[in-house]
Amino acid sequence: MSISAQDVNKLRQMTGAGMMDCKKALTEANGDFEKAIEILRKKGQKVSASRSDREAKEGSVFVKVSDDKKEAVLIALNCETDFVAKNEEFQSLGKMIADVAFASKPADKEALLSQKAGDLTLNDKIVELVGKIGEKIEVSEFVHMKGEAVVPYIHAGAKLGVLVSLKGINGKDVTDAGKDVGMQIAAMNPVAVDETSVDKTVIEKELEIAKAQILAEGKPENMVEKIAQGKLNKFFKDNTLLPQAFVKDNSKTVAQYLDSVSKGLTVAEFKRVSIG
Repeated sequence: MSISAQDVNKLRQMTGAGMMDCKKALTEANGDFEKAIEILRKKGQKVSASRSDREAKEGSVFVKVSDDKKEAVLIALNCETDFVAKNEEFQSLGKMIADVAFASKPADKEALLSQKAGDLTLNDKIVELVGKIGEKIEVSEFVHMKGEAVVPYIHAGAKLGVLVSLKGINGKDVTDAGKDVGMQIAAMNPVAVDETSVDKTVIEKELEIAKAQILAEGKPENMVEKIAQGKLNKFFKDNTLLPQAFVKDNSKTVAQYLDSVSKGLTVAEFKRVSIG
């Protein structure tokens, strides 16, 4: 049957797919728009499958924060090129995923992708855009955080985002302090809030490395444990958040800076998410 240019344009407006793809889908569906849309979606799935082994190292982070600033979600949506990352439809998809994540509060990334956005799941929405754009697109990170005050920090270019949960706020607006700490986390990439929250396997590995270095330097064996502990303490100071030198004022630690903003103010948890 003959497919009119008007019908092709109508399907294009409905789906966002290319003109030739719309014409082929309508021809295959004998002019049935519902079937044509289904064909285009299947095409998206095929494209998605064919891109599955590609690397998606570009993209953007997206954040959604509650009005009371006590809850937030942060997602990283990846693609293959920076050109697509700046695409309006890619950006709209990222914002939609963040909105759905905030509203539904899924347990994990897999549960997030199964959430509905209109008639389709988020996974189907991603597949649709993959079919249209022709690049691999995936949610690489999903973070949901609650606390007395949860403050986001999005680094320039939206390639890196941080959520900081503060406690001991005493009813104060600590947004600026939270952003300062978020900037610190973005720049210094600490492994934990403080030494009490460092994973035991990390501590064991650092001690093992320290002891090997000390023995290689020819230090007496009876001094190894003491020197290794000193090296571990230095590791905690340099690589955990609260004892780090504050990037905006090196005369203070992060802990001291927060205490100067409001007595007892500190960090409950944080999460740093980056693209690539």
